Amino acid sequence: MRKPVLGALMVLLILTVALPVAAQTKLKFAHVYETSEAFHVEALWAAGEIAKRTNNKFQIEVFPASTLGNEQQISQALPLGTIDMAYLGASFIGAIYKPFSIVNAPYIWRDVAHHTAFSKSPLLAELADGYFKQTNNKIVAITYYGARHTTANKAINAPADMKGMKLRVPQAPMYMMFAKAVDANPTPIAFAEVYLALQNGTVDGQENPLPTIQAKKFYEVQSHIILTGHILDNLTTTIASGLWNRLTPQEHGIFESVYQEAASRAGASIRESEGKLVDWFKQQGKTVITPDLKAFREAALKAHSDPSAGAVWTKELYDKIQAIK
Repeated sequence: MRKPVLGALMVLLILTVALPVAAQTKLKFAHVYETSEAFHVEALWAAGEIAKRTNNKFQIEVFPASTLGNEQQISQALPLGTIDMAYLGASFIGAIYKPFSIVNAPYIWRDVAHHTAFSKSPLLAELADGYFKQTNNKIVAITYYGARHTTANKAINAPADMKGMKLRVPQAPMYMMFAKAVDANPTPIAFAEVYLALQNGTVDGQENPLPTIQAKKFYEVQSHIILTGHILDNLTTTIASGLWNRLTPQEHGIFESVYQEAASRAGASIRESEGKLVDWFKQQGKTVITPDLKAFREAALKAHSDPSAGAVWTKELYDKIQAIK
C-alpha cells in the first residue's frame, strides 16, 4: 500500500515544483544604451517590478548596449516577435508613423516646460494611438531623453560655423532636418560605432544629450561641446503587438503603470544629470560654448513648414503642439 501512496506524493511534488516554472513567460527588452545610464537602470527596475506584480509570471531580460542590434534593427524586430519590448527613439517611431516625428523636430519646443506639458497631454495619447492603429505595437510610456547638443573639434557659435561639417546623426529624419537646416552634412552612423568614427575622423562631430556624451565617452575625442539644445529628445517604451495581444487587461494596466513610473524616474535622473554636467565637462578640460541660439532656432523654423526638409505633419498638428501651455 505504501508504494502507490509514495508514487502519488512524488507526482504531486513534481507538479507543485514544475507548474510555476511552466507558467513563467520569458521576455526580451532591448535598447542601445550603456548599463550605467538611467534608462537601463530603470528598465531593470521595471523588470523586477513587473515580476513582483504578476507573481513572477513574466521574467524580463534586458539587453543593453546594442546587444540585439542597433535601434533600426530593434524596431524591425518588434513585429517579428524576436524582441518583445524596447526603447525606441521618437524619431524611429516617426519614421513608421509620420505624424509622431513632430515631437523630435528641432526647436519645436519653446522650453522644457512646454515639452513636459506635452508629455502629459491628450495629444501624446492621440499620436501614440495613431502608431498603435498602424502597427499594433503599443507605446506605454515616453521618457525624457535629454536636450541634444553638438560636439566638435572647433568652436561653433552660429549655424554658419557648421556649414559643410560632417555631422553624425541617427538614421532618422528629424536629426537630418537639424543638420540640413544649418548646412551641415548629415552622416548616419550606428550608435555603437560613433566613438570610433569621431576618433578616426570619419565624421567631424555628433549631437547627443550631455549624459549620453559622458556615458559614451564622446568627450574623449571631441574638444568642444556646443549647447545647441536643438532637440528635446524622447524615448518611447514600446511593446510588440505579439506580446500586447497576449496580455490580459489587468496585465495591460500593470505594464503601463510600471513603465510610466520607470519613465518618470529615468527622466528625473536625466534632468538632474544635465544640471551638473556642464561644470563636469569643463573640469575635464573641454571648451563649453553657448552659441547664438536665436540664429539656430530661426534656421530650424524655416524647415518646419518645408516637406522637402522632412516636415511630414499637418498645419493642424503643428498648431496643436504650439498651443500647448
